[in-house]
Amino acid sequence: MDADQVKLSWEGVVVSVQPRSTVWRYWVDNRTHREIGYNVFIQGTARFGDSIVEDFGRGFPRYDFCVAVPEKQQEKLALRIGDIVRGTGWTPKYPNEEFADLYRVGALRVIERADHVGEPEVAVVVDVDPCHDGTLVPRVFSRDYPGPPWTMSAPPLDVYSWRGARMLAKPSWKAKCFECVWAAVSNVTIQHDFDRGIEKHRFESFCYGPQSCKWYKPGPARLVAYKGRGSAKDDGCLDEICTELRSAWDE
Repeated sequence: MDADQVKLSWEGVVVSVQPRSTVWRYWVDNRTHREIGYNVFIQGTARFGDSIVEDFGRGFPRYDFCVAVPEKQQEKLALRIGDIVRGTGWTPKYPNEEFADLYRVGALRVIERADHVGEPEVAVVVDVDPCHDGTLVPRVFSRDYPGPPWTMSAPPLDVYSWRGARMLAKPSWKAKCFECVWAAVSNVTIQHDFDRGIEKHRFESFCYGPQSCKWYKPGPARLVAYKGRGSAKDDGCLDEICTELRSAWDE
């Protein structure tokens, strides 16, 4: 598909629900994550009028297209793997900056719920230990649910924000980690030249999951270029800073 925005209607089966986030990178001095909604991965069909859209360009055999769903809609519908859903959505205005194939979702509804009998739902607990500014934070303990992969209902964005993310190898995201609610592909902006306001964009995979996860692999160091300086390497050195609010024990 080209970069022109069009409105599509779509329907299919949910195969993964992950946090949707943006990341701002500057050299290796800063990696700022901001959670802005959810990426819902669909195996199904999208149509423009009566024509079926065959290729979005980024999908692979695990899904056909990805829909960006706002937090309020996910909170209301609690989409989970196996649910059959339909809706409308627009193709991105800037596809090199937005990983989701469709956003500005509308008319979103669940056609059929998957049978989750016997499977745990997410229980958000309020931490008795306050955050650094004295506020209590909602938390979900992975140890209370079967995994990996963790496939319970995706928790609120505040949970992801408090946990923070580590770099995740792209092959892991595509394979074992794809169904996990702690996995994510983020829209990354690299500040390439402050003086001229030049930015570069790419997509990177991250993990919000427990540090003890036996499937976790960080992958190779990621190059972060800046004009006139070449490229610095983020070999995971920022992961500790991004996850510094977590407790000493694993969760």
